Amino acid sequence: MAVSSVKELKKGRKFSWTRLKNQFLGIVGNPFNVIVFFTLVILFVLIIIPLLIMIQNTFVVAKAELRSIPGAKIGDYTLYYWKYLLASPLTKTVFWEPLLHSLVIGVFVTIISVPLGSIIAWLMVRTDIPGKKVLSSMILIPYMIPSWCKALSWLSVFRNELSGSYGLLTGHGIPVPNWLAYGPFAIIIVMCMHYYAFSYIMVSGSLRSINSELEEMGEIQGANKVQILKSITLPLVLPAFLSATIMTISKSLGTYGVAANLGNRINYYVLATRMKEFINDSPKGVGYAMSILMILLASGTIFANQKLIGTRKSYATIGGKGTRRNLIPLGKAKYPMMVFLIIFLFISMFMPLFVLVMESFQIVPGKGYGLDNLTFYAWVGRIENAPNPAYAQNGLFANSEFGRATWNTIKLSILGSLITAIFGQFFGYVTTRGRGKWYGKATEQMIFIPYLMPGVAFSAIYFAMFSRPRLGGLIPSLYGTFALILLCSVVKHFPFASRSGSSNMMQISVELEEAADLAGARFWKRIGKIVIPLAKGGFVSGFLLSFISIAKELDLIAILMTPANYTLSFLSFDYSKEAMPQVADAICIVIILFILVGNKVAEKLGGEVSKSMG
Repeated sequence: MAVSSVKELKKGRKFSWTRLKNQFLGIVGNPFNVIVFFTLVILFVLIIIPLLIMIQNTFVVAKAELRSIPGAKIGDYTLYYWKYLLASPLTKTVFWEPLLHSLVIGVFVTIISVPLGSIIAWLMVRTDIPGKKVLSSMILIPYMIPSWCKALSWLSVFRNELSGSYGLLTGHGIPVPNWLAYGPFAIIIVMCMHYYAFSYIMVSGSLRSINSELEEMGEIQGANKVQILKSITLPLVLPAFLSATIMTISKSLGTYGVAANLGNRINYYVLATRMKEFINDSPKGVGYAMSILMILLASGTIFANQKLIGTRKSYATIGGKGTRRNLIPLGKAKYPMMVFLIIFLFISMFMPLFVLVMESFQIVPGKGYGLDNLTFYAWVGRIENAPNPAYAQNGLFANSEFGRATWNTIKLSILGSLITAIFGQFFGYVTTRGRGKWYGKATEQMIFIPYLMPGVAFSAIYFAMFSRPRLGGLIPSLYGTFALILLCSVVKHFPFASRSGSSNMMQISVELEEAADLAGARFWKRIGKIVIPLAKGGFVSGFLLSFISIAKELDLIAILMTPANYTLSFLSFDYSKEAMPQVADAICIVIILFILVGNKVAEKLGGEVSKSMG
């Protein structure tokens, strides 16, 4: 009886436009739903559509390839680019050799830098090593020095006659073989001195959350320090260690600046440098195909990380009793370990800076630091008074290109970081408040996509999308504009800013907003009075990481550069190719000072690099 009445009621219910209108207004009238809607639209337009367009371009005939594909018309379907890359007489040269080089570099950089950063993290967090306060303030400075600047400092020491100007050793009559000056050995060493920071930041954060009582219990049971480290500490930091491993190998696979500076001179190409050649020249579709393969390669490493960790993605290392950390005494190893850290900082921070500064004042590179070989020309000189006929440009402060590049770098760093940090907070708000719901998962998945992509591959996506007008002009041609570089920089850094925003929003209890709602406060007032003030620290941290990354960025913007939009990074890279190492070094010094000053200002406002990287 009851069932039949329900069926009759359902049959008798008529469609009501009024009811539908009220439901729609109820959804639209909720500001949170509006934020979710625009978040999903923005991410779909800025991430999914560009990726689909680039994939499409690998199957469509471009004008430049009409002569290579008989009978083809522009826009026809083709497998030409994929065959050129994977099944042509040039496949070994253009794909397999660069792929092998990339894998060799990625594996060796990971094997060296991840344990190195993890050991440093353990020494700084869990031991009684002397000078910890000073060392901890300096340990991340090498990360703020762009990796391609370290490549230039390597060349300043080891450069030989192949580069057109001598390095320090060759200039003093010490022969330097090509395998030492250029190629895989040089690239791996330089990258290791930079990418150790990932494992240091992640492992140190994990170690800080471990209650030392766990290790003390092992010691009470008779375990020695090695057994405690192996059976207790290492399993607890394993997720952080594996995440650092995957991030390091992904980054090193896609690095362009270091590989171009230290590899191209001896025709040692990696996937990133080969890909840029194709995209800047032709056939561009082959470059797009290579970028897709790079994305798949990087994605594979990420998913391998998730598979390895499995259900052990986190450990309950913080309980209701609180967390206590007792430092592990190093005993006689205390001072040798301190010396080890000092030597590491000397090699990774002081030496690169010293070499760059000194070479920027040299008349002839490699001829020593005597007063007869020092000049301020690279800084303030003019071409008519050049002490060395090899100079082809004015010094920095007399060079209009430097002024334009400085302004472009300031604009890009500040605007890009502000926009990224703002979006990161909103994305973090949506993912945390939508945790377990479809829109929260969708937002999180789309934000994660740029993280999978090496910088040079990601910029290829935007090059493909905005190289010409699309959809009748709805998508404009932005190639050669500052707007395209800014847009690419912002979207690429969404994952890091969002992670900072998510960590921040998870610390802001929903109960605070619920209490304000009960008191009659509207949504935007709750956001303005509760969420934004409490989120300031996370916002500054997200801004800081984006600022450091964008200010020193080369890989991401190399494909998009035109002379009018040169940044300091690309101008330095360009000068280094023109046998003008002094001016290139001077620009590096300016970039490093800019980053350090920005970092110091952000720290005063409550930002911290380690927090912004999670």
